Amino acid sequence: MRIDTRGGPCGGRLINGLCVWLAACSLFPLPALSEIRVADDAGRQVILAAPAQRIVSLAPHITELLFAAGAGGALVGVSEYSDYPVAARGIQRIGGGGGLDLERILALHPDLVVAWQSGNPAGQVQRLRDLGLTVFVSEPRSLAAIPLTIDRLAQLAGTETAALPVIDDFNRRLAALRQDYGGRAPVRVYYQIWDRPLMTVNGTHLISDAMRLCGGRNVFAGLPELAPHISIEAVLQRDPQVIVVAAGRDEAGRQLVPWRRWTRLAAVSQGHLYEIDRDLLVRHTPRILDGAQLLCRILDRVRAGGLQEGR
Repeated sequence: MRIDTRGGPCGGRLINGLCVWLAACSLFPLPALSEIRVADDAGRQVILAAPAQRIVSLAPHITELLFAAGAGGALVGVSEYSDYPVAARGIQRIGGGGGLDLERILALHPDLVVAWQSGNPAGQVQRLRDLGLTVFVSEPRSLAAIPLTIDRLAQLAGTETAALPVIDDFNRRLAALRQDYGGRAPVRVYYQIWDRPLMTVNGTHLISDAMRLCGGRNVFAGLPELAPHISIEAVLQRDPQVIVVAAGRDEAGRQLVPWRRWTRLAAVSQGHLYEIDRDLLVRHTPRILDGAQLLCRILDRVRAGGLQEGR
């Protein structure tokens, strides 16, 4: 078969069409095959030319998520209190609740920084962007969002194969808990994340989703702030049937002691005061299902003891 090339190098019907396609490609270059694009929880497109090799985590739960995603080996800097898994304890610290050490972060030359939307100072996170660093913002608000977050982090780090069994296990456990506890009688829950001052979570917080999984109803769900300060009077008014506090390993019931005097509360009169290891519910990681399972068992104890109607 003879191809007509009359009319120059782009003459002929077939060759001419090829030239038009090549010209279009020069105007609109195709993305590199290795380029990675994911959306973060702030709705921003995060773009990497290649999988991240040097990652900085700005929150303990993010450190844990990166290890879950198979990217722990790429971590070069982590925030204060990044203590799980054990391997995280030996990674350089770059600040914490009191603020981030931006100079130290820059000195680590990260190709990816993973920030906590509601926990890191917004101005400092923006400053990292202004300095040219690529930032992924994490803020899962539901249990189902956790494996999705792990998947996106794995895409950014090129560790999808390592992350897949973690994601599958989480989804399997979550489905089993939904099947076991779905449809049970609702229980009014006050969940206390801190006591000086009193702090709780609203209905959009991830911990509220764990409550819903177990048939719990957050008595402070309607407040606008994600982690609002509250008063004793507000708790008395809402009369929870159970009080659950986020406890540190060395607290041994300290936060529960002040509530015992308020015998008018259904939770106190029925003896439904409990604590759960803070890391199991406060951190947005696969371990939250361990905390959720404990919470579900607690709510079953409340049901077994009889549910008092609210005022």
